[in-house]
Amino acid sequence: MNDRHAAPLLSALAVVLVWGLNFPLQKALFGEVGALGFLGLRYLLMPFCAAALLCWRFGLAWPRLDRGEAWPLVRLTLVGQGLHLLLSALGMQGSTAFSASVLLACGPVFTLLILRLSGVERLSRGQVAGVVTAATGALLFTSDKLLAADWHAGLGDLTLLAAAALFSYYTVASKPLIQHHGGVTVLAYGSLICTLPMLLWCAPALASLDWRAQPAWVWSGTAWQTAGGGFIGWLAWGWANERRGVARTAPLIYLMPLVAGLAAWAWGGEQFSAHKLMGAGVILAGVALAQFSPPSGAPRARQQPPEPSC
Repeated sequence: MNDRHAAPLLSALAVVLVWGLNFPLQKALFGEVGALGFLGLRYLLMPFCAAALLCWRFGLAWPRLDRGEAWPLVRLTLVGQGLHLLLSALGMQGSTAFSASVLLACGPVFTLLILRLSGVERLSRGQVAGVVTAATGALLFTSDKLLAADWHAGLGDLTLLAAAALFSYYTVASKPLIQHHGGVTVLAYGSLICTLPMLLWCAPALASLDWRAQPAWVWSGTAWQTAGGGFIGWLAWGWANERRGVARTAPLIYLMPLVAGLAAWAWGGEQFSAHKLMGAGVILAGVALAQFSPPSGAPRARQQPPEPSC
């Protein structure tokens, strides 16, 4: 493999490694500052990262949105970035790092269901089989908590699934904006839009935080989660997709729960039962089957999917 082909592959693998390690890191940060405290710290950094990204890409001539695009972007990003990150954090706080990595990987299944329900696509038999398989795996994965009536952990898992569904809706509904302005613009402007609402929501947690008592790794870990795993990670992943193609790069994302699980076991002492590992395998197999099965041979007339309402 020459350097031209090796660099995008290594870049994609590095991103998967970083994203996988970020799950136990984020769980550890929650133990120090809480979920809302972490989100508040993250959104103190987000506008600087977003502005730096826009300046890197466009200089001082930031792109302008059409008059009819501003409000849809606000609604979409409040749902797809703000509420998604809020539910992801609250869900992980009540669950585990490994559970979060597996359940958030269900996004492609929700994307297919949204496309089907909005009339954009029909599902092929393989895609339907993948959806059913992933749903079966999710039931198996959470069955120990349901049977033990551990409602707190079960609610955490359901919240993570809701977060995955919200981000899938954002992915589908934001496609026209991304096609018009590019992913960098939508990501950066969305981060700026979400900053004030998220800081207001997290203000009580930030006010009660003992800033001086926090160890240094909390600040470096939060900075890395925001800039490294967030902005730099998504840029590197997009570059790898562009160079290698989405079909060749996307399957690598299924290594992320493996990385997260191994890291959570090695550093966080997380334990995995046999049925939990089996459930995780069934979920990921179903997601892969749903995502990579050939689409239906008789798609409906193409139309723009509906935008989420707040």
